[in-house]
Amino acid sequence: MSTVDEKTSRARRGQSRAAWRRDLVGYAFLMPWLIGFVCFSLGPVLASLYLSFTKFDLLRPAQWIGADNYVRMFTADARFWQSLKVTFSYMLMEVPLKLAFALLVAVVLDKAIRGGALYRALFYIPSLLGGSVAIAVLWRQLFEGNGTLNQILLWLFNYKGPSWIANPDTAIYTLVLLAVWQFGSPMIIFLAGLRQIPQDLYEAASMDGAGTWRKFRKITLPLLAPVIFFNMVLQIIEGFKAFTPAYVVSGGTGGPIDSTLFYTLYLYQEAFSYFRMGYASALAWVLLLIIGAFTGISFLTSKYWVYYEDDPR
Repeated sequence: MSTVDEKTSRARRGQSRAAWRRDLVGYAFLMPWLIGFVCFSLGPVLASLYLSFTKFDLLRPAQWIGADNYVRMFTADARFWQSLKVTFSYMLMEVPLKLAFALLVAVVLDKAIRGGALYRALFYIPSLLGGSVAIAVLWRQLFEGNGTLNQILLWLFNYKGPSWIANPDTAIYTLVLLAVWQFGSPMIIFLAGLRQIPQDLYEAASMDGAGTWRKFRKITLPLLAPVIFFNMVLQIIEGFKAFTPAYVVSGGTGGPIDSTLFYTLYLYQEAFSYFRMGYASALAWVLLLIIGAFTGISFLTSKYWVYYEDDPR
């Protein structure tokens, strides 16, 4: 009996060693990614957390000041609150408009139209180019005082428009329009979701006398809710991270009178214009918490309007 137990124990040890060697090979392949993650992601994140509690200007050693950066941010920094106001205003306009327009185009392209693949490619191109500096420069030239838009208005209606990007009442809308123009990415995702909806549901609804709008409201939207939710979360995160258009269009100032001072632009100014790295790190962590909070709220509220195929409700 003891001999059998010893053989069993020896066999188990051999299997454990073989499994350990297999795992070791897997970890060896993962090692480059793990090293990169620790050195270039986790390490800088933890370093920025420490710096957020310091006064640091890159020239002198970091000086520990506790929570002073956060206290100043919430109690004595008017530009911090302005940047939040501008960012939230931008988000409230950009995300719904972009998703609605992307869904509209996806519904149209979901029909069997000639050259559908070409149209999908053309509509997706702005999403590839829209975040570039070149497009932001082009947008600035389009909406400035003597820009293309005003030239068209003058030619068609004999109306000389204002400098849309220099007017604090209209500057933010030019950036919203630029973001909505980049609807290609959510459009492709919506189109993939539409292709997964069974066509027999539409046929049954047509036999019951349902019109186009009723089928869209009762079939398309409920079955597309998970895709809408996915796109919404992605666009909220991207909206909070928006930087290049505001930087280029405003010349890096967030003007006029801080009307395009996005949160990320203000963070950039604090870090690389004024070299207040400690304060910029605190701003970055607040932004991380804001994005996390909005993402968490989105997931918590999704149970009231997002339905999946295996949902028992």
